[in-house]
Amino acid sequence: MTAADHLVIAVDGPSAAGKGTLARRLAGHYRLAFLDSGMLYRAVGLLLIRQGIDPTNETAAAEAAGRFRPSLLQEAGLRDEATGEMASRVAAIPAVRQALLHWQREFADDPPGGARGAVIDGRDIGTVVCPNATAKIFVTASQQARAQRRVKELQERGEGAIYARVLQDMIARDARDQSRATSPLRAAPDALVIDTSGLSADQVFDRAKAFIDLRRRA
Repeated sequence: MTAADHLVIAVDGPSAAGKGTLARRLAGHYRLAFLDSGMLYRAVGLLLIRQGIDPTNETAAAEAAGRFRPSLLQEAGLRDEATGEMASRVAAIPAVRQALLHWQREFADDPPGGARGAVIDGRDIGTVVCPNATAKIFVTASQQARAQRRVKELQERGEGAIYARVLQDMIARDARDQSRATSPLRAAPDALVIDTSGLSADQVFDRAKAFIDLRRRA
């Protein structure tokens, strides 16, 4: 396989915007390896929770990130709300992001299973992790639409959720993600921005696919 055949797709955006759904569908369509980079930060956050370490302890958080192993992505509790909150906090620590950066780039350069490329979803994939990705897509939606989606997701998992609290937590997390000094959440200049607020999953996929196919021919 030549370098020209190696396909890397970066899918960025805030939580509950639909980037995970899109990224998984793209990975299946193009037969690429898939990585949810947010799960790496959740794994670090879960390690801190289990050890009773405060996320303001940057040294301990960086050490936990250095102990990351793919097997941690199979741990129960990764998708708990408490883990997500902890992940958002540790993701703002430069040393944590640096510790996980190499692993993400290795995944893109040498995907598992002999895949000819990768789809990685996150918040800084197109801007920092894979700035030379074949195609970059930034998926967003209004905070109200995203909060409604998150409430529905939690309720389907049997967890109680109050819209006002979910929206408040989302606003706070967005502020942390967008204002952090290292790798803030933002669209890459050459990314396709898709607002999913009023779009179906099929419409989002069709727009992304058309953009990717155009980039591949460029």
